[in-house]
Amino acid sequence: MLTTRYVTGAPNWVDLGTPDLDGAGAFYGGLFGWRFRPGGPETGGYGFFQLDGRTAAAGMRTSEEQGPPSWTVYFQTPDADATAKAAEDAHGSVLVPPMDVLDQGRMARLADKSGVPFGIWQPGANQGLDVVQEPGSLCWLELYTTDVPAAAGFYNAALGLETFALDFYGGTYTTFSPGGQGEDAMFGGVVDKADDPVEARAPSYWLPYFEVADTDAAVEKTREGGGTVRMPATDLPDVGRIAKLADPYGARFAVIKSARRGS
Repeated sequence: MLTTRYVTGAPNWVDLGTPDLDGAGAFYGGLFGWRFRPGGPETGGYGFFQLDGRTAAAGMRTSEEQGPPSWTVYFQTPDADATAKAAEDAHGSVLVPPMDVLDQGRMARLADKSGVPFGIWQPGANQGLDVVQEPGSLCWLELYTTDVPAAAGFYNAALGLETFALDFYGGTYTTFSPGGQGEDAMFGGVVDKADDPVEARAPSYWLPYFEVADTDAAVEKTREGGGTVRMPATDLPDVGRIAKLADPYGARFAVIKSARRGS
């Protein structure tokens, strides 16, 4: 499961690229209770979405040339330069080369062998998100791709991630865990797009899930805030009640009231 006790290969950050940071702040504030805190002039407009004073995500204004509005997930690494090279050696690519972010850490943006963007974060003063798993925070990830075995191989080579196969609705669901942490540390899954009618025509990508107290209420708030419901609230036995959404600018995400939180 996701935890703030970050280890190598674990997701430790997530940020939003959007053309309207004020509008996105209002939307996610209404949905998750986040408050946006600008990072100061030295950060170029980058700032933090906070939940009760704890950083739950981050965001920045992006241009059309930088790509469509989207969420980006970052994975912990002890050496951003070495991980970027490992990604290239595994037939991925470096979108933004490793760079220092003040004294906070060292980051890079990469793409896997099928072109899916993701980030890496080598912690400095900033170890990662302050809160996960609670309502209004990151709790799960899914990678949608056209080739599950190839994706598993890439992320193992680049980040050391391990995969585990779970029986799920008569089929198999492949999960990711940080290397050496075992199945109990799984933080996400990888899904063939062809198996999901919602994602079949969308580009391959990483989808972040945020925990909520009430999935149906989150769906309604998304509509009220000008967002889109890509998949209505749906029960998955022993998993929870999920919905796939997009914000008013098109950035895709999902919400879940996990079964572990009760009914």
